[in-house]
Amino acid sequence: MELKDRVVLVTGGGSGVGAAVAHALADAGALVTIAGRRAEALAATAADTAIQTRVADIADRMQAAELVAHVIAEFGRLDILVQAAGVNIPRRRLEELAPADWDYLMDVNATGAFNIIHAALPHMRRQHDGLVICISSTSGLRPSSLGGAAYSAAKSALMALTRVIGIEEGANGIRACTISPGEIDTPLLAQRPTPVSDEHRARMLRPEDIAAAVTFVAALPPRASVPELVITPTLQPFS
Repeated sequence: MELKDRVVLVTGGGSGVGAAVAHALADAGALVTIAGRRAEALAATAADTAIQTRVADIADRMQAAELVAHVIAEFGRLDILVQAAGVNIPRRRLEELAPADWDYLMDVNATGAFNIIHAALPHMRRQHDGLVICISSTSGLRPSSLGGAAYSAAKSALMALTRVIGIEEGANGIRACTISPGEIDTPLLAQRPTPVSDEHRARMLRPEDIAAAVTFVAALPPRASVPELVITPTLQPFS
């Protein structure tokens, strides 16, 4: 399907996967708006492009609703929502996980995703067309100490939410896809409890790898749906 002039909203668009996705879809001709909490990061992503920016914290339900309303007011529709906003923390093992940090990860990675999806779906229902792509993690499929209990739980919740969109909204012309990457070389690595070596980084996925997958899913015709896609580094075990 032609992506030219398709209206796209990318959350978490200021860096990492979200920024790479925004550039890939804009290069394909889509009308892209990126959102995030840091104006300077959004501006850096959008520099020298036609990408629009909007500061918003999707963990705040009102801000999520206002973000979607802004896109609708600007373009008259919303064709593709890419939920790429995500956070983690250094102190992630259960013995040191603070309740406030559990709440923070769930608020952004799970409830924040619900907030933006909940705001977007009514518009997609009216259009009888729409695609929701959520960037999850292999930690949502294979919970581990590497991702941590809170991150794994939030990503598992995100995957369940996305799957139900496909189950309940297909009759409304809405498709949903979860993309679950393994290790990616993004700024989120700074939250790892143990620093990552340059050699290890060299074996990881790059944000543009995930952006290529998003572009593939987004370009499929309405008759085709990809409920789930797993992408791992070649040398990262997945079983």
